[in-house]
Amino acid sequence: MIPALGLVAGLVIGIALSPDVPLWLQPYLPIAVIAALDAVFGAVRAVLDGIFDDKVFVVSFLSNVVVASFIVFLGDQLGVGSQLSTGVVVVLGLRIFSNVASIRRHLFHA
Repeated sequence: MIPALGLVAGLVIGIALSPDVPLWLQPYLPIAVIAALDAVFGAVRAVLDGIFDDKVFVVSFLSNVVVASFIVFLGDQLGVGSQLSTGVVVVLGLRIFSNVASIRRHLFHA
């Protein structure tokens, strides 16, 4: 439940502080958020499966954000940023829904 608490704390702090995102960072922020959510839902699933490791979570969280942002950056440099952004969103979205389905099955045995 630590990842879920971290997510809630981050949302509350973000809403309270309302930071301004630099213009150059705006295309990458939504992808970074989706990558971070993938890591958080993966961590919740790992907690429920009894295999959560905090070091693995931190590495997964950071590497997901960096790799996803790099893919979008590379796409921007090649002139196909929107297509690669869509690809990243689809792949991470599938992983998020897969993790949520596993969490639901674990919690509700359905």
